[in-house]
Amino acid sequence: MVIAKVRERLAVGKQTAQRFDMQRFNLRKLNESEDREQDQIEITNRFAALENLNNDEDVNRTWENIKENIQTSAKESLGLHKLKQHKPWFDEKCLGFFDQRKRAKMQWMQDPKQNNVDILNNVRREVSRHFRKKRRHT
Repeated sequence: MVIAKVRERLAVGKQTAQRFDMQRFNLRKLNESEDREQDQIEITNRFAALENLNNDEDVNRTWENIKENIQTSAKESLGLHKLKQHKPWFDEKCLGFFDQRKRAKMQWMQDPKQNNVDILNNVRREVSRHFRKKRRHT
């Protein structure tokens, strides 16, 4: 009798799904003393307005008010973090090299002879060299 343990994982991670919904603030501005003081003043002013609210309100609603106030003050004083724009170096020629590497790998997987291993290694070397040159020149 054979007993085996099988572990399966989903291909999509939680981080990729959450990455697009999340707003990131430019926290590097907090290193500058003027921006830090401005942010502290804004948050203090917003919390002063929250003190006037009645205490009979729902705890969840109070938390939502606090959260919204912190987020709006951070947006105004810090601003949002801009994502790095990647250079579009991957063109049709690169796609052709990518397909060539894929075909060489499939050929090697079907027939793992030394000749196919050498072909695969040469193709990989060429593709890596081409990609490296494209990234450097753009």
